[in-house]
Amino acid sequence: MQRFNLQTISSAPEKSRPALKALEEKFGFLPNVMATMANSPVLLNGFVATFGSFHGGSFDEIEKQVLLLTNAVTIKCPWTVAAHSTFAIEDGIDEGEVQAIRKGRLPANPKYAALSALTKTLIEKKGNVTDADIDAFTAAGYSKAQVLEVVTGVGVSTMAATTTNMAGTPIEERFRAQAWSPLAVAA
Repeated sequence: MQRFNLQTISSAPEKSRPALKALEEKFGFLPNVMATMANSPVLLNGFVATFGSFHGGSFDEIEKQVLLLTNAVTIKCPWTVAAHSTFAIEDGIDEGEVQAIRKGRLPANPKYAALSALTKTLIEKKGNVTDADIDAFTAAGYSKAQVLEVVTGVGVSTMAATTTNMAGTPIEERFRAQAWSPLAVAA
């Protein structure tokens, strides 16, 4: 059940409009999650600022999508799993790696596996990770500062996933080929 209207640039609250215009320019369309967030300028503008900060960080595009897709699966959000599966494949991630994450498993690539594992652990342990969790991440070639970038990625992705789960945001045609159900996650 869709609980919030999908706003357009013309229907959104005035304080949401600049962000919506920028997002439409970036993506070439207005994703439904942002159209939903636009009902609250506070949420939309906070998301856009955090999104920009995360995407300006040190992770490459593939690493960002590994993190965002892992977050989406861990939170069990069909919209963000479909969207980030689509983006991951478009960004060049091997489809086998995408399918592993969608099933709740780690990617085969050791570096991506370390990133995915830390992302999942941060969410499941609500930030209460161990030194061993961080050491496994840094042993894969990441820095301690990047642990904090993972927190940023988890934060921005959680904003999107929580919004779409709560709001019943519909999945766009563009993402439907990557539709997903939490039942797909390995036990």
